[in-house]
Amino acid sequence: MNGEFMKDKQAKIKNFISQFFVNYEVQEEEDIFALGFVNSMFAMQLVLFIEQEFKITIVNEDLELNNFRTIKAITALLEKKMAMSIHN
Repeated sequence: MNGEFMKDKQAKIKNFISQFFVNYEVQEEEDIFALGFVNSMFAMQLVLFIEQEFKITIVNEDLELNNFRTIKAITALLEKKMAMSIHN
């Protein structure tokens, strides 16, 4: 995938996550769960946002914590899902 294309996706994810981190700028490689701001409601909202914003489906196999720990990990999952949808 185009690097600029994925940077745009990463920026959208960061913008969404930033709404939940008051007075704190989350970095791409920071573990958002380890920071202590995340709860199960946020996790559900994050999955829903990703599905709606990027028109993909997150299936049970995707719901691994490591896929959602960092903005970079979420972007990698998104990239994988989008590549799969192109090839299917």
